[in-house]
Amino acid sequence: MQTTLSERARELPRAAEAESILRTCVHCGFCNATCPTYQLLGDELDGPRGRIYLIKQVLEGNEVTQKTQQHLDRCLSCRNCETTCPSGVDYHNLLDIGRAVVDAAVPRPLGQRLLREGLRRTVPHPELFKGLVNSGQVFRALLPDALQSKLPRHATPAKPRPRTHRDRQVLMLEGCVQPSLSPNTNAAAARVLDRLGISVISSREAGCCGAVDYHLDAQAAGLDRARRNIDAWWPSIEKGAEAIVQTASGCGAFIKDYGHLLASDPAYADKAKKVSALALDLVEVLRNEPLEQLGIHASQRLAFHCPCTLQHGQKLGGAVEALLMQLGFNLTSVPDGHLCCGSAGTYSLTQPALSRQLRDNKLNALESGHPEVIVTANIGCQSHLDGAGRTPVRHWIELVEAVLP
Repeated sequence: MQTTLSERARELPRAAEAESILRTCVHCGFCNATCPTYQLLGDELDGPRGRIYLIKQVLEGNEVTQKTQQHLDRCLSCRNCETTCPSGVDYHNLLDIGRAVVDAAVPRPLGQRLLREGLRRTVPHPELFKGLVNSGQVFRALLPDALQSKLPRHATPAKPRPRTHRDRQVLMLEGCVQPSLSPNTNAAAARVLDRLGISVISSREAGCCGAVDYHLDAQAAGLDRARRNIDAWWPSIEKGAEAIVQTASGCGAFIKDYGHLLASDPAYADKAKKVSALALDLVEVLRNEPLEQLGIHASQRLAFHCPCTLQHGQKLGGAVEALLMQLGFNLTSVPDGHLCCGSAGTYSLTQPALSRQLRDNKLNALESGHPEVIVTANIGCQSHLDGAGRTPVRHWIELVEAVLP
């Protein structure tokens, strides 16, 4: 796509990157065929091709309006379009660049500002978030349905973690909301890893991966969180930790981008690149281990929801499914498995109507094979889907751990 950036746009730190991405797009429109919001709304500007054109206009100096912001806000950042694109357009990075320019130019209404600031002040803080969740459970019956659906229905308490010290060690990101919404997930992962001779190191200094801030109009704050995590993990990396494991694919996708996002930071560029190289989703660790040592012979009937951040962001579609089938689980067929469930980080709160439509469509597909339980690999998807009150939704590692002999 021919592009001529305005003089002002050329002064942006990522101007060259934006221009390069724009020139990659050939405007073929294949992306619209797999874009969830385009399928729901049928508006060219609510598909990747239209959003790319809007960003192009903004960077070429055209007027920026609230309508521009609205169309960019409606994007789930699911990256389905990247999987579909024959030209390899790096859409999510272009979207981040475009959103930053638009958000700087268009003040949001007060309600939107309060919601986004409120999310940024609560979600990335585990203790505060836990307190809110616990309070919500106490007063659950008094809450509106929209808030009740955000609380866990049947959160399995965290079982004790192994206290063994293995020669092989990995770091594990604890996450922001997962300890409250699904407290047993990381503990289950630690127990399975321990059976395979791998100890988990938890760093108290490491916190939110930074994605919440970064995708809620606060990119600088998100990158500051990334730097703090790098500092927290670095001593263990120097001592030989072989990986930084994530059980939430949304966090994993963002951490794998640290190297790119901090490439121009002379103090952190090399460390960020190393951290991104060490960042592995849990399935990437387990699939390379001798799983027969676990002694599992499962038979439960499951439907697996593959999060967008796993299949499109980390290009690991099919990996968890293959591992579960290797362990004996019976996986049902899921139509349109490439489509987003509508969770998308905080999207279910900032775009509730679209999010609910996508959730219901996804649940219909997941339940079409009549599974006993639905499993997934990202806490956001898990909470969002389970909040509908239909088939129970859990993290897949909890079911693996539950059948350990």
